[in-house]
Amino acid sequence: MTNNDDIHQLTFGDKEITLIATAHVSRQSADLVGKVIEEEKPETVCIELCDSRYQSMIRKNQWQDTNLIKVIKEKKAFLLLSNLMLASFQKKIGQKLGVKPGEEIRKAVKGAETVGARIHLADRDIRTTLSRTWGFMGFWTKVKLLAQLLASIGDVGQIEEKDVERMKDKDVLETLLSEIGEVLPGLRRILIDERDQYLAYKIRTAPGKRIVAVVGAGHVPGIHRYWKEPIDTDILDEMPPKSKLIGFLKWGIPAVIVGLIIIGFFTAGTVVAVHMIKWWILANAILAGLGAAMAFARPLTVLSAIVAAPLTSINPMIAAGWVSGLVEVLLAKPKVRDFENLTEDIASVKGFWKNKITRILLVVVFTNIGSSLGTFVAIPLMVKAFA
Repeated sequence: MTNNDDIHQLTFGDKEITLIATAHVSRQSADLVGKVIEEEKPETVCIELCDSRYQSMIRKNQWQDTNLIKVIKEKKAFLLLSNLMLASFQKKIGQKLGVKPGEEIRKAVKGAETVGARIHLADRDIRTTLSRTWGFMGFWTKVKLLAQLLASIGDVGQIEEKDVERMKDKDVLETLLSEIGEVLPGLRRILIDERDQYLAYKIRTAPGKRIVAVVGAGHVPGIHRYWKEPIDTDILDEMPPKSKLIGFLKWGIPAVIVGLIIIGFFTAGTVVAVHMIKWWILANAILAGLGAAMAFARPLTVLSAIVAAPLTSINPMIAAGWVSGLVEVLLAKPKVRDFENLTEDIASVKGFWKNKITRILLVVVFTNIGSSLGTFVAIPLMVKAFA
């Protein structure tokens, strides 16, 4: 048996589990995984993937199946864009060090096939994890996350291989969200603690008596902590309920806007009401249009953002970004090569604006940010006109 600090021996009933702590972008981790599986010849190899991520890894044409119109309509543009930025962060580190992101998982799968072991997927579905995370985060926290992800992509050039080895101490998402996590410790609970419990349960209930489990090193202390604890995975798989506060604001802010205009009309006259409407239209239109322009949207898309924002801002069922995003989809008409080049293009910040797929997502996100800013700018201007 290989002697290494990254290898942990666990037992559960009659099962013997070899737990390997890895960095997701590390040549040493990938080599260690291959070596341990070859030596142990386990019945089962557990990997830190859910089914959707496993399918994405083994299917080369995963991005060709992306339905952008469906993504926009289901309000998942922000989610997909953030996920692509995370993939970009990992890919850039991998390019710098000459190793593919998740190479240790590929080694695990290949090693399992070589020794005749079954593959056991041990992680919670990424969609559940991200949905629970998104449900916890407010709008401006999401904006901060977007900025932090972009900044992280630009900082990768300063990372050395020794730094990547030190990153074993943290989950990749935790590394990128460390600053936000200090303000919102609940994020760590969702991204790390809940998944530690899920991984511990799935590994200890994996089929077979000789098991090798490959997980990110940031999860190992938690797996040890929860190893013999009772774990209810049904609770961990629950989708978060919609926030009552978000629902109130979603309908409350438009009600306040309309109420201000009506009060202004009846108490201060038509001229004041017209001024209030003018400020509402200008603030929303200008900032939403500016957001679309910052994403390098086509002129007609920018115009659609300008026209839509004042109206969608008082209609909780529609967002200006959805309108501009759908217009950009129809105008840009992404081709197969855009999906094929996506993996390469997201390796740089510039590539996010170059590739039609990510540019459309940026149009949606930036337009919505601009429209939201417009709402907060317009309200004091309207109150001032009324006063």
